[in-house]
Amino acid sequence: MNPDREAPSVQPEPDGRRPSGVRDLDRARALELLAGTEVGRVVYTVGALPAVLPVRFRLDAVGGVLLSARAGSELARAVDGAVIAFEADELSSADGTGWCVTVLGRAELRPAASVDANPVDASPAGADAVDAISVDGADGAARRTDPGWVLIRIGPELVVGRRLTTDG
Repeated sequence: MNPDREAPSVQPEPDGRRPSGVRDLDRARALELLAGTEVGRVVYTVGALPAVLPVRFRLDAVGGVLLSARAGSELARAVDGAVIAFEADELSSADGTGWCVTVLGRAELRPAASVDANPVDASPAGADAVDAISVDGADGAARRTDPGWVLIRIGPELVVGRRLTTDG
């Protein structure tokens, strides 16, 4: 096995072939890659329809995904107690190589004040992301005492990591 602790993917395509250039990562390597990035996507449902929201996040000591949101927001209401997905990746637009990690687990809401370190903002990582990031850096301590914020923790019940390569 190589330094990335990768094994050939055993997930067959619908026609029974193994996809070329896809390698499974072990859980430890997948979480290591995930910890090295700051933005991912939380996948949940609203009214039985899928929703995907780019968010800033961090991992806890056991690989749980932590993010924060306004109490009563659509995200907070939709995910509390639900099994949801979280995905982050780093892919090259030039050749399609890179990695992706998906964490599946039950979401749990806690008061933001229950966190020792600054929670990160669950605002979309789009047009308003700069404001979300600067607020996070400027007064994360104040946010922890603000009852208007909750911490969302996604338990890492299943962690799937894949590396996309150019080899076949």
